[in-house]
Amino acid sequence: MSDNDFTPYPEAKPNPSFPKMEEAILNFWEEKEIFKKSISNRDGSEEFVFYDGPPFANGLPHYGHLVTSYIKDVVPRYQTMKGKKVERRFGWDCHGLPAELQTEKELEISGRYEILEYGMDKFNDACEKSVLRFTKEWESYVKRMGRWVDFENDYKTLDINYMESVMWLSGVASESRVQNPSFTELPFIYSISLFSYSNQTFGDTITTNTINYYF
Repeated sequence: MSDNDFTPYPEAKPNPSFPKMEEAILNFWEEKEIFKKSISNRDGSEEFVFYDGPPFANGLPHYGHLVTSYIKDVVPRYQTMKGKKVERRFGWDCHGLPAELQTEKELEISGRYEILEYGMDKFNDACEKSVLRFTKEWESYVKRMGRWVDFENDYKTLDINYMESVMWLSGVASESRVQNPSFTELPFIYSISLFSYSNQTFGDTITTNTINYYF
């Protein structure tokens, strides 16, 4: 082959279809298991642990999820490019008011007493079904945007081992508070009170706090 025959780049079409190009790349990644290989070929390397804040699956994704998902994809990719082993599992938030309010709406009940009358076990079962309703839609959405994340080994906040790990962490925090009385735990959703959330009303909150992050 002569130097004149060498073409380092494929011929560019004058009117390319960018969606088809994206789909071709996604298919290549899936067929060759590129994401899995980016983890397996780094066995023994330094790990970078990345668990993002999981979304609720009782609603469809929107553009806000798209923006944050890109950030959640860029950070692990960067650490992977640095040679680190980055296992990232997708997660599902299965607790809190969004799940409970949606289930109350579907069951046409409202409040603690009506939930108790309906039956706590039945209400919990209904919440579990509701909160995982759109998992397939989420998976399709996230994969189409090109984000690398493991759906096969996903985690759910309703899993016993997840809840036990949170309780263990709370215990560690409590021990720290006993050893140092200046430490204290305060459950708080920043800028959103439970009352305002349940009434779907929001407002600015001015606080004077010192926030400590423990890694």
